[in-house]
Amino acid sequence: MDTRRNLLKKKQRVVIKIGSSSLQHTETGDMDYIRLEVLVRELCNLKNQGKDVVLVSSGAIAQGKKAVHLTPEQLQEHPIAVKQACAAVGQARLMMTYQKIFAEYNQVTAQILMTRQTISNDTNRINAQNTFEELFRMGVIPIVNENDTVATHEIEIGDNDTLSAIVASMIGADLLILLSDIDGLYTDDPRANPDAEFIETVEHLDESFLRMGKSTTGSGVGTGGMSTKLTAATIATTSGADMVIANSKDVRIIHRIIDGENYGTLFLAEKQDAFDLPDFVENLHSCRERG
Repeated sequence: MDTRRNLLKKKQRVVIKIGSSSLQHTETGDMDYIRLEVLVRELCNLKNQGKDVVLVSSGAIAQGKKAVHLTPEQLQEHPIAVKQACAAVGQARLMMTYQKIFAEYNQVTAQILMTRQTISNDTNRINAQNTFEELFRMGVIPIVNENDTVATHEIEIGDNDTLSAIVASMIGADLLILLSDIDGLYTDDPRANPDAEFIETVEHLDESFLRMGKSTTGSGVGTGGMSTKLTAATIATTSGADMVIANSKDVRIIHRIIDGENYGTLFLAEKQDAFDLPDFVENLHSCRERG
């Protein structure tokens, strides 16, 4: 077994992100309760091992759209306002579903909604860090999402890949797992190029890897392509966390990754003491707004 993979067993604070498309049936857009229940069981089992666990979960807007039977025409009329309204509906439904399933395993959860200001404002960031720490002491699993009901920036250009890395950095996590609809990092888009080669481990995230981050994704539901995952890897690894990109087709992959099995692409931590999370986030959003 790869020694570097084997070290994942010792991780004590784990952030797990799962995308919108991973929680829904492709044919209908309705919630996939079997996959959701397996996800919850995996997270509770990590918690029972004595680890701090955070879930970053997409799906609020998608669930809201489904609940109010939104048509494409309605979405086009007032796109931001409609998405915010859908997020308000969907977030409540998503949390209600999570709480019911977690309760079956006697696990308490908490909802944390974040915006860019949570990071860029020093007081807000410290308050958020203190909240996370207190929840961990209480044995609670925080469930994090962007506060899409009030923050238009997050809806227009945000993604939960980046958000999960920001959370990992902010709380001092030592492992971030991004579950998506792709097995990991390839030299090219494997859907378009059959010769694309899979990359098992990234020891140093340099420009050659960052150039592989083409904005492609296999789903019309989520907002994150490979470029957002590499941005997440930059944040996580420079903050001192290892990161794994893996396929969410079988959510039981979570415990297999933690057990050191060779799934997904592993990005090794390269902690940089000079890394400034608020500055990075502000620069990231400035670049996205310009381009």
